[in-house]
Order: sequence, then C-alpha cells, then structure tokens
Amino acid sequence: MLSKPELFTRLAEGHAAGITVVTPNVRLAQELTAEFDAFQRSKGLPLWEAPDILFLDAFVERLWEEALVSGHGAKLPLLLSSAQEQHLWEQILEKSGLLAVPQAAAQCRDAWRKRHQWRIRGGPAGEDTAEDAAAFLAWSREYERRTRGEVDAARLPDVVLDFVRRKPALLVTYAFDIVPPQAKEFLARFELAECQPDAHEGKALRCSFASAKEEVEAAAKWARARLEGGARRIGVVVPDLRQRRREVARIFSRVMRPGYNLPGVEKAPLPFNISLGLPLDSYPLAGAALDLLELAFGALAFERASRLIRSPFLFDAEGERARRAALDVWLRRELDATVPLAKLVGATERSPQLRRCLEAVFESVQGVQAQTPAEWARGFSVVLDAAGFPGERVLDSEEYQTLGKWHEALAELSRLERVSKGMSSREALAVLRRLCADTLFQPESPDAPVQVLGVLESAGLRFDCLWVTGLTDEAWPLPARPNPFIPLALQKKAGMPEASAESSLDLDRRLTAEWTRAADEVVFSFPAKDEDRDVAPSALILGIAEGEVAIAEFPRYRDMLFNNKKMVEFEDAKGPAFAGREVRGGTRVLADQAACPFRAFAKWRLAADELDEPVDVPDARTRGILLHAFMKFLWQELKGSGALSKNLQPALTAAAAAAVKEVELEGRFAELERERLVRLGGEWLEIEALRPPFAVALAEEKRKIEVSGLVFDARIDRMDALPDGGHVLIDYKTGAQSSLKLWLGERPDEPQLPLYALSAKEDIAAVTFAQLKTGEMRFRGYSKDKGVLPRVEQPDNWKGLLAVWKKETEALGAGFAAGEARVDPKHGLATCRLCHLQTLCRVHEKPHLLKGEE
Repeated sequence: MLSKPELFTRLAEGHAAGITVVTPNVRLAQELTAEFDAFQRSKGLPLWEAPDILFLDAFVERLWEEALVSGHGAKLPLLLSSAQEQHLWEQILEKSGLLAVPQAAAQCRDAWRKRHQWRIRGGPAGEDTAEDAAAFLAWSREYERRTRGEVDAARLPDVVLDFVRRKPALLVTYAFDIVPPQAKEFLARFELAECQPDAHEGKALRCSFASAKEEVEAAAKWARARLEGGARRIGVVVPDLRQRRREVARIFSRVMRPGYNLPGVEKAPLPFNISLGLPLDSYPLAGAALDLLELAFGALAFERASRLIRSPFLFDAEGERARRAALDVWLRRELDATVPLAKLVGATERSPQLRRCLEAVFESVQGVQAQTPAEWARGFSVVLDAAGFPGERVLDSEEYQTLGKWHEALAELSRLERVSKGMSSREALAVLRRLCADTLFQPESPDAPVQVLGVLESAGLRFDCLWVTGLTDEAWPLPARPNPFIPLALQKKAGMPEASAESSLDLDRRLTAEWTRAADEVVFSFPAKDEDRDVAPSALILGIAEGEVAIAEFPRYRDMLFNNKKMVEFEDAKGPAFAGREVRGGTRVLADQAACPFRAFAKWRLAADELDEPVDVPDARTRGILLHAFMKFLWQELKGSGALSKNLQPALTAAAAAAVKEVELEGRFAELERERLVRLGGEWLEIEALRPPFAVALAEEKRKIEVSGLVFDARIDRMDALPDGGHVLIDYKTGAQSSLKLWLGERPDEPQLPLYALSAKEDIAAVTFAQLKTGEMRFRGYSKDKGVLPRVEQPDNWKGLLAVWKKETEALGAGFAAGEARVDPKHGLATCRLCHLQTLCRVHEKPHLLKGEE
C-alpha cells in the first residue's frame, strides 16, 4: 500500500519510472492530477513531466490503441464505439415488438457489460426462467454473431492484453472500493500497487431545512462563505443532481455572483463547477443545427422554427436581428403549428437575408443524394454550410467547444457505416438527434474551488469542507436498481452493487462513512418537508450529532438595486391625450377601456400585443371567424324569412363550403367544420322560423362610428329590416356568455351593440345577441315593442335605455381620448385572469385592487 506522498514522489521521477495510476472515474483522475501538480509547485519547480493518471476504462482503451499501431495491429479485433454498439442492439431489437427500442437497447448494453464485469453466465437451460432474461440471452447470441472479429468495451479487458507487448513497470490503483471480477483478473496481470486517499479526522453534523430548495440555497451560501474564508476545495453533493441540475445551477449562480445573467453582462467563469454535463442537444448551437436539419428534410413545429429564425447561428443573423424578431411576430399570425421549409421560405420576404439563407438550404437539400450514415453525415454538413452555420459572429468559448462536440457527433454518425444498412433522411436524423441527446457534454472551464457533485462522482475525493444534501429516508440509501435482463438471483450471487436492497444499503453505508472522512468539516442535511408532506432523515445519518450551521446572508441583486435606489415619483394613472381621430382596434378598444383603462392604453396606444401561438386545429378565434362567414353566405342566399319554409339543406351546405374556403381550411379539419356549421346552422334556423317576417338588410357590413370625437371602425354582424320600417341589430355569440348584464351599468362589458344602435341611421327596433350554442339556441336582447323577437325583453323605457348607453359609451370614449391609464380592473382578479399584461401593469403589487377577489 502506497501513501499519497510516496505515490507523488514516485510519479515525480517522470515517465522513465514507468508508473501509471488508474482511478475508478474521470473526475478522480483529474483531481489526483491537480493534486500532483500542486505537489510539484510546492517544491518550487517551474515545470515537470505530466503524470500518467487516467481512469481504468481509458487505460484499457489506450492499451488497445498502442497495440493497434504495433506490429500486431493486423490481428487485433476492431473496437466498436458506444454508438455502434447501441445501433447494433437496436437493429437486433427492431423485430422484438418492443415499443421503446432505443431505451431497451441501452438496457441490453448495460446487461451485456455487467454480465462480463461480474462473470455472470447464462447457465444451463431452465436457470434463466424470466421471460426478459430468456429473450436477452437470445439477443446476446445474435449480438455475438454480428460482432465476430470485433470487440466492444465490455469484452476489451479480456482480449487486449494478449496483444500488448509493453506494460507499465508499476500500475497503481487509486481509491478503488468495488472491483468487479473482470477488473481483478485484468489488474492481476500487472505489477500492482494500491493507494487510497488520505482520511480526515473532521467534525460532522446533521441539520435540516424547511424544503429542498432552501437546503440547496443554504449550501450555496455556506460554500460562498467558506470560499471567502480561504477554503480552496469545497464540495457540495446533491444525490438527485441529474433531475435538479438546472435548479442547482441557477441557485449557485445567483448566490455566488448576483446579476450574473443580466443582459449585456460579459460571460465570465463562475467559482463553482457542476460535475454532471447536459445533453448536447440542449446547447443552443447544437439545438439550432438539429432544428435546421429537421426543417430542411421535413417540417418543424412552429415553436422550434421561431427559435431557429431568431438564432444567431444562421447567415447574417446579427445584421438582421431586429428584422427577424419582427418577422417572428408576423409569422405567428400567418403560419400553422407545423412549418415545412418551402412554406417558411415563401413567408420570409420581410427578411431578405434570411430568405436567401433558407433558399440556399432548399437548393442544397435537392443535391443531397445519401443512403449510408457516412453519406448522410456529409449531406448534413453541406446543408448546414448552405445556411451559413454557425453564423458570422465570433463564437464564445462555450459555443466553440459545443461546435467541436457537434462535429464529433457527426463523426459518430459517419462511423455507423460499419454496422448499419442504408438509412432514410428521417432515420438518419433520428439517430443523430439521439446521439446528441445521449451525449452528456460540459464545456471545459478554469478550475473552480466549489465542486457540485453527484453521489458517485464524490467517491474518493477530498475537500477542505463538504456538504451532502438530500439525505432523507426515502432518498438514502438509494433504491435497488437491478437490470431487468439479468435474473435477480444471479445478480445477488455475483455481489453486484444496487442489485438488491441489501447490496444498495451496504454500498451507501460505505459511501456515508467515506464522506465523514472526506473533509475537516462535513455537513449532512435533509429537507424536513417534500411539498406538504413530512419526511424523516436517513437512518444512515442518525448517528451523526445534530447541530446548527451558521449560514451567512448575501444580498440578492434585487436587494442591491433597491438599496441603491433613487426614487422619482410621478403620476402614472394618465398618459398623453390621444392626438388623432381615427383609432385602430375598432370598438374592441372601448370594451378594453371598460374592463380596465390600463388595458386599453397598453394595447391600443402602446401596442403591447400578446404573441400569437399557431395551432394545427381551428382555435376559438378561427371558429368565430368561420361562423360569421357562414352566416354571411347563408343569409346572402336566403335573404329573409320567406326562404325558411323551403328545403334549406342546399343553402346550408353551400354556405358552409364557402366559409371554409374563405378561411382557407383544408383536409380533415375542413370536412369536420363543414359538418359542424351545417348542424349549427340548421338548428339556428329553427329559431329564426319562430320570428315574424323579416328581410336581411345587411350582413358583416363595415361602418365608421364616432364617439366623443373619436372614430372607430365597426363591423355589424347583421341587421334585419321589419315590415313596419324598424330594424333589428344582431350580434352572433358562440358561447354562453351573452347575458344582458354585459350591456348594463357603469363601464358596460360589451359596449359594441349599444354603440351600433346609437350610431345607426336606421330606426332600431331591437338589439339582440344571437346565441348560437348547440342546445342553447336563443335570442337575448331588448326590443322597443313586444313581439319583435321571441323571448326578448322589453325595457320599461326604451329611450331611457338608449340615453344610459349614450352616457356610458361617451364616458368610455372620453376616458380613452384623455389618456386614462389607471390600473383599475372592473371585476378585480376575474378581469385580470386572462389578461396578458399583468407583468406590465404589476396589478399584483396593488393588493387593494383585488381585495375580496381571491
């Protein structure tokens, strides 16, 4: 057994000494190398030979590479990459009937490797009785047949030494805890020595926090305090780091460097590093490349197409940044939820360089004649080059490294040539996207003093201080995770970690003990609650003394801003008066003014519009437009009550077809909408037949309406002429919200029909909603005289009602003209619930406005 100082002394002799150190994982190799460098610097050396330290799998692969270039390389079996292994397993499982073939193939790879690592054999017939295990044995035989003359990572340690002629003089294993039988046999063929990390005799304590988020925030503040106190090796372990990585990164960034993510702030390395990388496809550069390829060879969901056209990684993205942002807003109103390349090219006239870029992509796709993975990799590169990928601006360090990793992914796709048959563009893209999703990538950065680690990454490391989070009785020890393709009895017999609750408990007990020796100060913590549910500490830390950890408070960026405030008070309840006469937005402006003056001011004066979200199916707005078009065409044909006694089916069918055509619906949705409109129209005409005689005077007519000196565009859904010279104003409503209360009281919710009645040059005898809702068809409104419409109310004073409407609508118009902009939702929280302006008006900072509405 070598001590660490002895190991470093031997390594300091250089490569001539022939010493190689192997570790269980990459991080431990990197940390040990950093410690050796510090050891050499402490002796005042200006330079030294780099130590030969690497993790075990990398050492095995290096031996294979050395043998490959030696005189025995011709006899050496070719080594399959992990992507090639995965693809072979997927090919074997294609006909298995499994729904999730890639996931099952990954488990097969894991089972294959574990069977070799732990020397688990299939055994005689009948031993593997489980259906999954039996199927796996059959798949394994096929995999062995397909890989004759080749070798994979699972079998490489068993064959590589037969071709190696030069071994290290001494091989040192560092910080190994679990050594599977395969590794023992491999290591036994070397001159071997062992070294273990130094143990700390530190102080450990246990504490709890109200929630998991508060626990991580406390650990981040503790780490910053220790860093500012002089500690240089600080560890924070998060057992569920894979699931919580983004949350943990956000918390540590905010605590370590407030304001780190402000616009315009130059990127700079943060003082912490998270051990777990992110999937390559989650990085913007790789995501943009994948989206562009998917668009080029098919179609793209609008959300991703929107992100792509605003991406900085396309041709002239910097020069057209503003144009493309404005184009995105326009496209949201014009395109469907799924966008093919040809349609996007035709819709980008407002951004000439983007259109030129997409046209180049379109042309390049026509020239791609590919079948094999290597040909597809080259073809994909051609398409990306045509788009000017990755843009003209200089990439920062993270983007540059991501680009390199993207090229590696394309190279992996190309290497599938050895094990794959031909592929379609869709299959090749799916493989490339899966390669990127399976590749965990973390750009290199300067050494950081704070390390945020998962459980296995922390094993064997030493720190000045260490905090282990999340140790509840449900999370620690970790649950057993046996591989479903290996019989459980064989896994237990082999002693595989986490194959059973007992082996998992034994492993996690050792890890807990290891943590107590990893630093001079060790904190074990757990959240006391999981949402509203109480949780208990893990039994593995109950023997550790409970105590309090001093948590320093650091100001958040918002607190720093607030403490440096320079207050300027002004009245914001009123803006400048409206300068012109013509108001965009039509009578909807006054409905918004009634709902909340700020809403009207923001939408129609500041143009604070909500971004549209394209959908594949007709939404409520489209259906409303369809209904109005249908009614227009229907009454253009029927013209009045005289036609209601005839066969109405031809008119209904023709009107439905014309409406669907006008709205440009196609395919199955068009057919369904035609059927719906015919049913709806037929049911409504039964209500119309109950009326006294009438003639349709106009439908969907545009008019100008003047209110309080302002001119609004209006569209009258329909106006009927009565035999006595009176007229009926009709407004179509497709929902159940057609209550007459919408016209009454101060600030009426629906002022449009009252406005039409007041401004009409015709003699208005009735104003009504036509409620077109299946099963609830009816007129709802007011009429001057009885019998004008069925079940329509007659007010006590028709002229008085018109006078009230005139007063309220003029008040709304005058308020808008004067620039009223107070935040005053008419119905409190109910008015604000579907409004998109809440972040602009900050209504929730004015709780008195919403009192009693919660």
